[in-house]
Amino acid sequence: MTRVALAAALTILASPVAHAQSPTDPATLAAADSFVVRFETTRGAVDLMVRRHWAPLGAVQLGRAVAEGYYDGAAFFRALRGFVVQWGIAADPAKTATWRDRRIADDPTSESNRRGTVTFASGGPNTRTVQLFVNLRDNARLDAMGFPPIGEVIRGMEVVDALHTGYGEGAPAGRGPSQDRLTAEGEPYLAREFPQLDRIRTARIVQVFGGR
Repeated sequence: MTRVALAAALTILASPVAHAQSPTDPATLAAADSFVVRFETTRGAVDLMVRRHWAPLGAVQLGRAVAEGYYDGAAFFRALRGFVVQWGIAADPAKTATWRDRRIADDPTSESNRRGTVTFASGGPNTRTVQLFVNLRDNARLDAMGFPPIGEVIRGMEVVDALHTGYGEGAPAGRGPSQDRLTAEGEPYLAREFPQLDRIRTARIVQVFGGR
């Protein structure tokens, strides 16, 4: 075997093997060790590696939401320069309503909220549904507050850094979008009053690793 052929063979052996089933199959996601979600945004593509051993309940919840197309068209409605970018209220209020009560229990925090990690937002214990944020810096103080990361950006962090943050904190604390109004009115509210916000065009599971 030539050196080139040997190197190629070793590369194949060393690479993780993607699961053969459909990446959106519920049983596949529930058993997966990890999976990659690709967010095609108005600034470019961002790949998120979701790691089930970090937060098992959160990983499955995110996989189900992506498989149902929940995040397609959703805006990054809370974007705070040097802190976090948050999303997860759907463009269509009817879609938001279908997920509003699908709360999951908390996962233990096994990883720190370092730059590039992605975590569920919540309103208190056991209230996670579909809102997420990506840490723009190391936010270790969130670790003890019940915010366990579920994965990390493995490609496209420069895209995340380029997302529009000019509106700042949301209403009523700041001049950014009101979550209550976004929940009730959807995309027309943002298009009318916050046209510079970036959005997710599509979110798809593109690779699944491990599992049965």
